[in-house]
Amino acid sequence: MRTTALAFLPAGCVILRGRRGGVHGQARAPAASIGPSVSAFSKKPRSVEVAAGGPAVFEAETERAGVKVRWQRGGTDISASDKFGLAAEGTRHTLTVRDVGPADQGSYAVIAGSSKVKFDLKVVEAEPAEPVPAPAPAPAPAPAEAPAEAPGVPGEAPASATEVEGGSPSPKGSSSAAPNGSAAPDDPIGLFVTRPQDGEVTVGGSVTFSARVAGASLLKPPVVKWFKGKWVDLSSKVGQHLQLHDSYDRASKVYLFELHITDAQATSAGGYRCEVSTKDKFDSCNFNLTVHEAIGPGDLDLRSAFRRTSVAGGGRRTSDSSEDAGVLDFSSLLKKSSSFRTPRDSKLEAPAEEDVWEILRQAPPSEYERIAFQHGVTDLRGMLKRLKGMKRDEKKSTAFQKKLQPAYQVNKGHKIRLTVELADPDAEVKWLKNGQEIQMSGSKYIFESNGAKRTLTISQCSLADDAAYQCVVGGEKCSTELFVKEPPVLIMRPLEDQLVMVGQRVEFECEVSEEGAQVKWLKDGVELTREETFKYRFKKDGRKHHLIINEATLEDAGHYALRTSGGQALAELIVQEKKLEVYQSIADLTVGAKDQAVFKCEVSDENVRGVWLKNGKELVPDSRIKVSHIGRVHKLTIDDVTPADEADYSFVPEGFACNLSAKLHFMEVKIDFVPRQEPPKIHLDCPGRKPDTIVVVAGNKLRLDVPISGDPAPTVIWQKTMTQGKKVPAGPAPDAPGDAGASDEWVFEKKLLCETEGRVRVETTKDRSIFTVEGAEKEDEGVYTVTVKNPVGEDQVNLTVKVIDVPDAPAAPKISNVGEDSCTVQWEPPAYDGGQPILGYILERKKKKSYRWMRLNFDLLRDLRHEARRMIEGVVYEMRVYAVNAIGMSRPSPASQPFMPVGPPSEPTHLAVEDISDTTVSLKWRPPEREGAGGLDGYSVEYCQEGGSEWVAALQGLTERTSMLVKDLPTGARLLFRVRAHNVAGPGAPATTKEPVTVQEILQRPRLQLPRHLRQTIQRRVGEPVNLLIPFQGKPRPQVTWTKEGQPLAGEEVSIRNSPTDTILFIRAARRAHSGTYQVTLRIENMEDKATLVLQIVDKPSPPQDIQVTEAWGFNVALEWKPPQDDGNTEISGYTVQKADQKTMEWFTVLEHYRRTHCVVSELIIGNGYYFRVFSHNMVGPSDKAATTKEPVFIPRPGITYEPPDYKAMDFSEAPSFTHPLVNRSVIAGYNATLCCAVRGSPKPKISWLKNGLDLGEDARFRMFSKQGVLTLEIRKPCPYDGGVYVCRATNLQGEAQCECRLEVRVPQ
Repeated sequence: MRTTALAFLPAGCVILRGRRGGVHGQARAPAASIGPSVSAFSKKPRSVEVAAGGPAVFEAETERAGVKVRWQRGGTDISASDKFGLAAEGTRHTLTVRDVGPADQGSYAVIAGSSKVKFDLKVVEAEPAEPVPAPAPAPAPAPAEAPAEAPGVPGEAPASATEVEGGSPSPKGSSSAAPNGSAAPDDPIGLFVTRPQDGEVTVGGSVTFSARVAGASLLKPPVVKWFKGKWVDLSSKVGQHLQLHDSYDRASKVYLFELHITDAQATSAGGYRCEVSTKDKFDSCNFNLTVHEAIGPGDLDLRSAFRRTSVAGGGRRTSDSSEDAGVLDFSSLLKKSSSFRTPRDSKLEAPAEEDVWEILRQAPPSEYERIAFQHGVTDLRGMLKRLKGMKRDEKKSTAFQKKLQPAYQVNKGHKIRLTVELADPDAEVKWLKNGQEIQMSGSKYIFESNGAKRTLTISQCSLADDAAYQCVVGGEKCSTELFVKEPPVLIMRPLEDQLVMVGQRVEFECEVSEEGAQVKWLKDGVELTREETFKYRFKKDGRKHHLIINEATLEDAGHYALRTSGGQALAELIVQEKKLEVYQSIADLTVGAKDQAVFKCEVSDENVRGVWLKNGKELVPDSRIKVSHIGRVHKLTIDDVTPADEADYSFVPEGFACNLSAKLHFMEVKIDFVPRQEPPKIHLDCPGRKPDTIVVVAGNKLRLDVPISGDPAPTVIWQKTMTQGKKVPAGPAPDAPGDAGASDEWVFEKKLLCETEGRVRVETTKDRSIFTVEGAEKEDEGVYTVTVKNPVGEDQVNLTVKVIDVPDAPAAPKISNVGEDSCTVQWEPPAYDGGQPILGYILERKKKKSYRWMRLNFDLLRDLRHEARRMIEGVVYEMRVYAVNAIGMSRPSPASQPFMPVGPPSEPTHLAVEDISDTTVSLKWRPPEREGAGGLDGYSVEYCQEGGSEWVAALQGLTERTSMLVKDLPTGARLLFRVRAHNVAGPGAPATTKEPVTVQEILQRPRLQLPRHLRQTIQRRVGEPVNLLIPFQGKPRPQVTWTKEGQPLAGEEVSIRNSPTDTILFIRAARRAHSGTYQVTLRIENMEDKATLVLQIVDKPSPPQDIQVTEAWGFNVALEWKPPQDDGNTEISGYTVQKADQKTMEWFTVLEHYRRTHCVVSELIIGNGYYFRVFSHNMVGPSDKAATTKEPVFIPRPGITYEPPDYKAMDFSEAPSFTHPLVNRSVIAGYNATLCCAVRGSPKPKISWLKNGLDLGEDARFRMFSKQGVLTLEIRKPCPYDGGVYVCRATNLQGEAQCECRLEVRVPQ
């Protein structure tokens, strides 16, 4: 009788089938009906350890309510009593054991339906409190003898402001007042009375940093913030291991702020910062925390504590640096043992040596002395030597298989997933944030459970989620920190330059990409804050940020910047002193009696007020004297002038040291008695009757008041002499009769006008003639002739009128010599200077997209060119110019062409010669470090002979590439090469080769650079293209030869393509015949290099051979077949077995990826006939055809019940044996790999996997599966280090067997 199949079943159940298919024993059910049972418990009770006298509680939860649950102890049911309490509530069932004693220790069980769970109760004795001996206080050493004692030794100095538990105080001294209340040293700078100092602590210890702030002058408590590093605010990290405390001492009026860190870890080390701020002040202090590793047993030398010391010369202690420098002295300690040894109880004596070493191994080094004397250990030297060789076992987490990472980072608005893997899939998990449990609230937090994985998902992360998170399972926890990164805040609209006067209000405005963004304002690189005088005001309006300076001073001038996390905006503020410019000064006046005198001046500031003086005394306005101020014009009007009004008049602007003066002349007209016949006369002070020049400002009123006399009344004729014509009489001929009442006629621009009203008019009375021009214009300029006639005679006077005005606007300026932050501005004088010489020019500039012009010069520019500086590179600017004369400032010129300040680029970097031939040189370089804001236009390449100075251009124009082949060079010449970078500002500095280059080809040995992926077997499928590229080196160009199996390549299907630097083997459609070993040879003269490539062309396999049914019993059929004749040029990876009912002929898959050549098909239907077929598989795929059984196999119906004969019980146990061993594998790194084998044996053997002799059972990267004798080892994402020899070992009571294979992990290219 032989065994045909062996199936591993749960809980040790085994089905043994004989030759005829009979099932021995009671297990006659089909194999399909046997499977793993489903537990009735959703929560199972666990084994516990309870101290004697206390209660023990066990809880169990069932899948559904109403299930009957029984509790057992030692196989006997437990009923409710004074000792045991039973409770049931819904699906929850509880067993309580009261007043636990040693008799209650043992094994318990809970039963629900067919499910039974066992658990244990362990009772331990309550340990009595062990008296701790109090060490005797060491006497204080004399001041001259006080040595530096180690931390923790009695007699050490009081702790400083950085209080450390389990560590050492900072060596830099105290950072707060001493504990006895002595006065702390005052800090003369800032708000701190005492600042926190640097501290040191051991891992697991505690440390406290203190800061004291004087509060006597503060109306409100200061605001203190603690930071770690540069940005991490510790107020968001407050929890179990970090606390912040503050207090106020009313007696000393000092605020105390403390930062307390407990259970310090290595990640706690680093730089910290404390910031304190009040309403108008700010101060900060930086300090460091150093975390030391815990002191192990091997790092402590207690022998120095017991070594005798020799005293010589004033109590100096001799050196004990060497091990034999002193003698261990226990006598003095034994004599004083009564002072620190407590009465020992016999229970405290060490029962065995192993217990003493366990206590010493677990105890801290500071307890070694007490334990040694308590247990009677006198050989401390030997004890320490033995402890040095002992290592503490690292405590492995029992709750977590995979913990959280130390820190996570997520962008603001995104989501983050925190995942852990538990050792117990049924364990309960709590998530904490800053020590507080996270509750389910909406969609913010999502808790997921997938097998042993627990995931916390945080959606829409904000700055409030930047905190410390913990995952708690039972008594264990793992922690992490989440850092929320804000997206960079971009500048949407930059700042604009401003020019203001002293005392004016300044407001900078900038728009950023996000509302409520945190920004910083800086002046000349220094951050601005709110000062006591509220110098600066910061204003936020959505995405707009404003900086306001109420009254600007000269100190406020400079560069202001707004800085965000994504950039900064820069602008310049120019503050100019108040400087009053006089556009029109007051002029001397000559008026007659009863006339009106008007003094008028115009200044640059329309807000300036002033005082009018008469002979140095303030002039008081009245009904005759009027003072007016309209805009920039100040006017003094005197009606009905009298001789008393003749004086010096002055206008003094308020706040400016200037004075505008003029004189009023009173003209007295004397009338003498003349005969009735008096010739006409013009009474003007014109010696020699030469024309006088009367100057009038354009836009002002011109009034020519000419006194006349004559009897009879003369006729007045006004004429204007044109420069291109002749005088034309404006009235009747001189000999024509006229009367005094006749109106005057005048010619203006050769036009006869007869108007007494309008802009230009003439008014004549008996004793004077008045010529008035309202709003003088340039056309009114010229020579005016006044002629008076009567019958007695005539008189004539020429008056020259000159109209002066502001100059015309100059033409648009021209920009040249544009540099990194400067340019040269040139312009031409205006076409018309306004009748006055040009005093100078004013230059303004603005940014292209701005509307605000900024003045560049305070003093007038005399030249017609100016070099403008202090511009920002990369910003587009425009320029305009004003012309200024004595009258005022012209209109602005048209804006110049836009230009951008750009500096020339720096020299190219890493200039090197790449290749040399007899007539060419190949150069390569890298872009310059500084390109300029406008970018690069290209590069120019030049060369010259060694020792020469004439550089020859290697190409016409510029090249944009960073490499170039210089051709047509003389062979053997020694040349220097240089490369320049060009941009809009011109060429930059050249980069020149360090040594001359000899134009001559260099002989280079041939060398094949075979890629790594071609050094292994190259696999391609039939029909796929093959393209193998192999780079090589060698000069001159080497000769390339390809061979296959030692024979030259022939045929059109394989083509070879060669270039100066590589060779390519190309096959358009691969065939099996192309498989083989290829060799490429590189030859230069008598030098050569070779490389070998192995090409494997694979195809689908042929179908299996000779399939046949070997046996049929019950519902089962046994099949056998032979491997395929053609494996497709690669190994067979498995078979697919299918069955088809004879009635329907529909094929169904029974087995996939099956590696054996025989199988058993089960679960067939009685009375049906079946066909079977098998496909073979390899790495390409399944075979095109299948091997099919020729005749159907019928499953007969059972007839008469067969009574099997009684057979003697046989021993079917057998030693393990591998029916299908492991095979060598070659896999690609990064993809999961599996190793498979099959084993049989009875009883079921224990399986273990080893790699290079090491057991893989504890490595989470390897997963082991066992199903019906098929063993699988899965390697998750293997790396090259996972390659090696893997062994599968099977062991049972009958023996042991093992098989091995080699795994190669390839790195993809």
